[in-house]
Amino acid sequence: MGFLAATAAASVYPSTYMELRWVRGRGKGKSELNFKPSIIPIYISTNPSDTNPQELSQLFISCNHSYNRFPILDSRDRTVEEAVDIDKLCLALSHSFVVVSVFSNLALSDDESSKRLMVPLLGNLAQRVVPVTPSNGQLVGFGRAVSDVGLTASIHDIMVIPSLRRMGIGRMIVQRILRMLTSREIYDIAALCSEEERLFFEACGFGNDILGSTTMMYAKTASTGFGGSQMV
Repeated sequence: MGFLAATAAASVYPSTYMELRWVRGRGKGKSELNFKPSIIPIYISTNPSDTNPQELSQLFISCNHSYNRFPILDSRDRTVEEAVDIDKLCLALSHSFVVVSVFSNLALSDDESSKRLMVPLLGNLAQRVVPVTPSNGQLVGFGRAVSDVGLTASIHDIMVIPSLRRMGIGRMIVQRILRMLTSREIYDIAALCSEEERLFFEACGFGNDILGSTTMMYAKTASTGFGGSQMV
C-alpha cells in the first residue's frame, strides 16, 4: 500500500526534473577573488523504483546518518558501527508515502571539485554538461515522508553527501516533499531532526508546534508500569 501510495503521489507532479545550479569554486588566498562559476547537474526523482537500497545504504554511511535510533553499544557504551539492514530498508521504502532521490555524476570531494568542476560561464554549456539519470548518476541526496494519506505526515532521513552540501540540494528535497504532501491537502507535517539539523528545517519553514506538542520517543528499556496521575 505504501509503495503504491508513493507512486500515486508522484504522479501529481512530473516525477523527475533536471536542474543546473551555479556554485562558487573554492580557491585559496588571492585566488578566492578570481573564482569561476561551476555547474552541478542534478536529477531529482520522486519515483521510488529509482532508489537502489544498496546505494541508499552507502549514502547512510557517507552521510554518517543512522537508520537505527537504538544503536548497539559495546561494554564501554560506545556505539558499534552497524551495517544497514537492507531488508528493513526495503520495507521502509515500500511503506514511505513520498520518496525523493537526487542523482549527480559530478559527486566529487571538495579538493577534486575545485580542480574538475570549474566550468567557464561563457561557452556552449549544453556540450559541457553530461545529462544525469538514475542509471548513470550517483545517489547523492535523499529524503522521504510517511503519512496516513489523509491528515498527517512526517519527514525523515534528509541526507546530502558532504561534498555537495550548502548548495541548496537539501532544501530542494524538503520542498519537493512538501509540495507533494500539500498537493494531497496534507498540511499537518512534522520533521524528525537532530538539534544540529534544527536550523536547516527552520530555514525550510518549520518551527515549534503552535499547539505546544513535544515529540517523545518510546524507549524500549523504559518500564511498562504506569504510575502517578495520567490524563488517559
